Amino acid sequence: MKHLNGHRFAEMVKMGSHHLSDNADYVDSLNVFPVPDGDTGTNMNLSMTSGAKETERVAEDHIGKTAQALAKGLLMGARGNSGVILSQLFRGFSKEIEQEEELTAKTFAGAFQAGVDTAYKAVMKPVEGTILTVAKDAARKAVETAEADEDLIRVMEALTDEARASLKRTPDLLPVLKEVGVVDSGGQGLVFVYEGFLAAMKGEKLPERSAEVSMDDLISAEHHKSVQAFMDTSDIEFGYCTEFMVRFEKDKTENHPFDEQKFREDLSGYGDSLLVISDDELAKVHIHSEEPGDVLTYGQRYGSLINIKIENMRQQHTAIVGEGHRAERPAKTGETHPYAVITVSMGPGIAELFKSIGASAVIEGGQTMNPSTEDIVEAIRRVGAERALILPNNKNIIMAAEQAAEMAGIEAAVVPTKTVPQGLAAILAFNPEATVEENANAMTSAFSHVRTGQVTTAVRDTTIDGVAIQKDDFMAIAEGKIVKSGASLDEVTRSLLDGLIDGDSEIVTILYGTGATAEEAERLASHIEASHPEVEVEIHDGKQPLYPYILSVE
Repeated sequence: MKHLNGHRFAEMVKMGSHHLSDNADYVDSLNVFPVPDGDTGTNMNLSMTSGAKETERVAEDHIGKTAQALAKGLLMGARGNSGVILSQLFRGFSKEIEQEEELTAKTFAGAFQAGVDTAYKAVMKPVEGTILTVAKDAARKAVETAEADEDLIRVMEALTDEARASLKRTPDLLPVLKEVGVVDSGGQGLVFVYEGFLAAMKGEKLPERSAEVSMDDLISAEHHKSVQAFMDTSDIEFGYCTEFMVRFEKDKTENHPFDEQKFREDLSGYGDSLLVISDDELAKVHIHSEEPGDVLTYGQRYGSLINIKIENMRQQHTAIVGEGHRAERPAKTGETHPYAVITVSMGPGIAELFKSIGASAVIEGGQTMNPSTEDIVEAIRRVGAERALILPNNKNIIMAAEQAAEMAGIEAAVVPTKTVPQGLAAILAFNPEATVEENANAMTSAFSHVRTGQVTTAVRDTTIDGVAIQKDDFMAIAEGKIVKSGASLDEVTRSLLDGLIDGDSEIVTILYGTGATAEEAERLASHIEASHPEVEVEIHDGKQPLYPYILSVE
C-alpha cells in the first residue's frame, strides 16, 4: 500500500475508536491507586468517539481535510488529561498534513512525529513513562521505517509494535508503575487506537484484547497561562494593553499560512507582555504595544478581528496613583454578567454550596466523569459574561479547562484547583472588581493554604506507599497520598483528620456524602472539638458519590 486517502483514513479512525471503546472498561479498571476513579479509558473513549463522529461527518478523499475534522472533533470532546493529550497528538498530526490529498509512507510517519511535538509543547511538565512516551517512541520508529520502506502498512505495523514495546517499558521510567506492577493506562489506550488503525488498514478484524496490564493516567500537566500586571508609570515603555482575536479566513491564510511560532515572533517586535494562544480556527493575542493599530493590521493578514479591547495603561496607572487605589473599569452598556465563575462539582450538595458562595455555573463532574472542553465552553457561553474564571477541582480536568479558556472567545483563565476544598477556598477570594489576572493570582494563593483529605473505598488488594490495603477497606488520602487503610470508617477518618490538623489550623470543613450520615459527621466534629478545641468545625451535606468524606483544613 503506497498511498492513503481521506476515506481510508476515516475507516482507520472509526476502527481505532471502536477498539478503544471495546476496551475502555479494561483501561478504567487498571489504576495506580485502588480507588473507584479509573477514568482514563472513559476519557479517551469519549474524546476519540467525538473525533470519529466528526471525521465520519466530513470524510472525503482529501486526507488533510479528513484529518482536520478528526482534530476538531477530538478538541471539542477532549476530557481529562489523557483525552486532551490524545487531542493534541492528532492536532499536530492534522496540521502537518492539512495540505496533502494523499499520504505516502514518509508523510504518514512525519505526521505522527508532528503530533508528538505538539503534544509535548502542550504539557507544561511532560512525564516520561506515560502516553507521551509511547507516542514518541512509536513515531520515531515509524519515521525510521519509512526511510527504508514505502509500504504504509509496514510503517503502521512498525509504529504499533513499537507502541506495544514502549508500553511495556513504562514501569522502568515511572517508579510508581513498577511499585504497583502495571504499565501506563494512557499509553495502553493509545495502543488500542493504533491497533484499530492497523486492522482497518489491513482489512482485518479488530484484534483481541492485549495481554498487557496498564494503569491510570499519571500525567499532572498544568498548562497555565497568564498575562503580566500593570507596571509602574515610569517603566511603561509600551502604553496600550491590546487584546484581540483573529478568526482565520481561508482566503487570507492561503496567502499567509498561519504558523503560531512565526506569528508570535513577528508580534514580539511590536511590544512586550506578549501572549499568543491558537487553535485551528482562532488566535488570541494579548500584547502591550505603543502602536496598537499596527498590531491589529498585522493580525488582519490571517483573518477577521473580533473581541478587540485596547486600554491606555499610563492613564490607568495615573488614576491609581492619584486616587490611592486601583481605578475601576468603566461599566459597559448592557453588561449584566461581567464575570463567569465556572466550577465543577461531584455532588448536588456541593453544587449548591458553590452557588451559595458565588459560582455562576456548576458543571457536574469529578473523578469518574470529567467534563469535556466543550462542556466547559458551553457553560461559559450560557452565563453570557465578558470574562471567565474556571475552577476544575480535579487534576484530570485542568487541561480540558485550559483548552476551554483558549476557545471561550472571551478573556478567561484557569484557577488550577485539584480538589473541592481548594475550589471552595478559591471562590471565596474572588473579587468582581479585579482583573482576570488579579483574580487568578489571588484565588490560586487562597487555595494554596488548604489541606485536603478524602476517604473512599478500595476496589482491590494492593500496597501503596507502604500502606497495605484490602479490597473494600476505607482509605484515607491526605493531599493525594494514601496514609491509612482499615475496615472502620470512623477510625480511618479520625486518623486522617489528626494528621491534617496542626497548631496553625483554624477551620475544618466536613463534606459528608454517600456512605456517611449526618449523625456520623456530627460525631466526627465532636472528636475534633475535643481533640483540638481551638479549631472551628463546619459540616455540610455534600451528597457526593464515592467519597463518604471530603475534608479541608485551613
